[in-house]
Amino acid sequence: MNQKQVVTLFKLLQKSIPNPKSELNFSSPFELLVAVMLSQQATDISVNKVTDKLFKVANTPKKIIELGVDGLRELIKTIGLHNQKAKNIHQSSIIILQKHEGKIPNTRDSLETLPGVGRKTANIILNTIFHQPTIAVDTHIFRFANRVGLVSAKTPLATEKTLMQIVPKEFMQDAHHLLLLHGRYVCKARKPKCDECVLRDLCEFYHGGGGGN
Repeated sequence: MNQKQVVTLFKLLQKSIPNPKSELNFSSPFELLVAVMLSQQATDISVNKVTDKLFKVANTPKKIIELGVDGLRELIKTIGLHNQKAKNIHQSSIIILQKHEGKIPNTRDSLETLPGVGRKTANIILNTIFHQPTIAVDTHIFRFANRVGLVSAKTPLATEKTLMQIVPKEFMQDAHHLLLLHGRYVCKARKPKCDECVLRDLCEFYHGGGGGN
């Protein structure tokens, strides 16, 4: 896909998704961090159900620490990997309170020192909270970007690096959510909605026969 086609693709995405944003519910940077940590291998819907109850009880590092690992575990027990997630969120809260004065750090290196926070989670925080030009490549973005022909990469990291090179600056801030939401709802893994897709004319998958039947 040439650069002109890339620009066209993002213009079409922007038109079809006029308000691209996270579908996780949060009202502070710390709440988003907790929600993203809970969302690993879990759906946003399931996370929102849990955080709706959790944040009424504990929505700051101090309150999470006071709640304790056991109390936290009980409130998030419907989420997969809840035992480890409870430990990570509790320990991260201690670090945030002790080393960052209760505020979410705004650099990748600092974020990745928090237990349970990897590159993808850090990128989401940097993009959504601090408005930095980052793209967190999850399964939806990895599949969609490779399928449509934006990239040809074998790993999420390689996909991220290529996207960071080719996404036009004017779309960089919204690129993460534009790609994610289109991948989640249109360019699905099993039954992509090619007949409804605004990118059909540009798509290598569609023209290669993948979605043309």
